[in-house]
Amino acid sequence: QGPLVESGGGSVQAGGSLRLSCAASIHYNYACMAWFRQAPEQERERVAFIYTGNKNAYYSDSVKGRFTISHDNTKNTLFLQMNNLEPGDTAMYSCAADHSCNGAWFWGQGIQVTVSS
Repeated sequence: QGPLVESGGGSVQAGGSLRLSCAASIHYNYACMAWFRQAPEQERERVAFIYTGNKNAYYSDSVKGRFTISHDNTKNTLFLQMNNLEPGDTAMYSCAADHSCNGAWFWGQGIQVTVSS
């Protein structure tokens, strides 16, 4: 499969922005990619999802209007632009990729995002 390597996490104050990146091998074609997050003692949540072919994107209600998912086909890199961050966005964020959009996700190692009030 090749690794999914996330970067761009860190700490920011409420109202700030961060941009997460997830670099995948250019030798693999993933039809779907997504960002998930999980806060301590909470269920994992899929916050953004994209079809890499037609670029259709979908968001959870909790981030709609604040987060934007995108994918650079030439570099096979997934992005998550996060604006107007809130303390409730604090979580471990993970990139995931699926060859056929059938729910068989391949995961990155995760990256921490912390938003302080």
